[in-house]
Amino acid sequence: MKKLMFYCQHILGIGHLIRSMEIVRGLTQDFQICFINGGEVIQNFQIPQGVTVVNLPAIKTDTEFRELRPVDKSLSLEVVEETRKHQLLSQIDTFQPDVLMVELFPFGRRRFSFELIPLMEAAKAMGTKVVCSLRDIVVTKQDQARHEAKICRLMNQYFDQLLIHGDPNLHPLEDSFSRVGDLNCEVHYTGYVAQKPENNRLTLVDRWALSRQTPMILVSVGGGRFGHELLMGMVGAAEYLASRIPHHIQMFAGPFIPESVFWQLKQAGQDCSNLHIHRYTPNLLAYMQRADLSVSMSGYNTTMNILTTGVNALMLPFTGNDDQEQTMRVRRLDELGVVQMLQTMDVANSERLAQRVEAALSHKPHPPQFDLDGVRQTSERVRALAYQANAVVAA
Repeated sequence: MKKLMFYCQHILGIGHLIRSMEIVRGLTQDFQICFINGGEVIQNFQIPQGVTVVNLPAIKTDTEFRELRPVDKSLSLEVVEETRKHQLLSQIDTFQPDVLMVELFPFGRRRFSFELIPLMEAAKAMGTKVVCSLRDIVVTKQDQARHEAKICRLMNQYFDQLLIHGDPNLHPLEDSFSRVGDLNCEVHYTGYVAQKPENNRLTLVDRWALSRQTPMILVSVGGGRFGHELLMGMVGAAEYLASRIPHHIQMFAGPFIPESVFWQLKQAGQDCSNLHIHRYTPNLLAYMQRADLSVSMSGYNTTMNILTTGVNALMLPFTGNDDQEQTMRVRRLDELGVVQMLQTMDVANSERLAQRVEAALSHKPHPPQFDLDGVRQTSERVRALAYQANAVVAA
């Protein structure tokens, strides 16, 4: 069986990790997989059977200044970076993968060049094919021309294949990266990477929460390092909605939500019998299937869950540091009538937010017509590349 190493670094949310693990799930039939996790470990996160996970000393970022910092506060960033670099080089030398998949880099995560450049140099030296795994929309920079020039240089130097996990009919990569035509490697759209309902492994808590008979309003914000204003707004809206409609609100505040914010939410909502607040579930898709309305941010994976289930959805884009990714995604879906976009002014006023929620419950979303077969198509592309490498050697 061929060997594949997958590198994923999540620093703020959990979307990159969820998407990467779903891709890995689809590769397990064809590859022995070593998954490199550079971010904070998430308790109860579900790993596909047979996948070996190597957790590097974790690095995260703060929400205000986006500075990198070790999760282990007793270590300096310099020590962690050096440790990670040597651990990666040792791992690739021991594992000897046929394919190295790198998530997002060099379109993002260039602050991790200290370990990724040596890793890819080692991969090329041993004849390993290198693949970039990329979401549909990438973050733009103030000096976009210089940013894109660096991407092209690194892609053309190290990568054999670029897999864009999106549908060009919704978001062509050119919307956020203009120089696709200057890339020398294979470039393929795979369709969107969506989780599948049959992969749900429900916990007892999930089964109990999903057994409630009243209509469900599902509230989620991904990792929980941001989106606190939406959570707090929905706590306020819960009180307003309690006497108006039959329902219950299931809220997931995220595994990385600061402890103080989580308990602030719990305290604010302690008298709301229609509100249930938890940190995290690995089975958000199951809740989407059950929900009558989803109220969320507009990250990639939450959006895929919404498109997969067809649930009514109100979505608030994250706009920190002028990041336009989520705004571009939800605005387009709003224009197509698939979801409804929330504005900051909606969230800031609990009564206004409650009114948006009440109106959205009777909304009939247009069924999405996008390619959601990204897991299978990614697997086919990577398998073809791995066997192509062997064919070249044999020739």
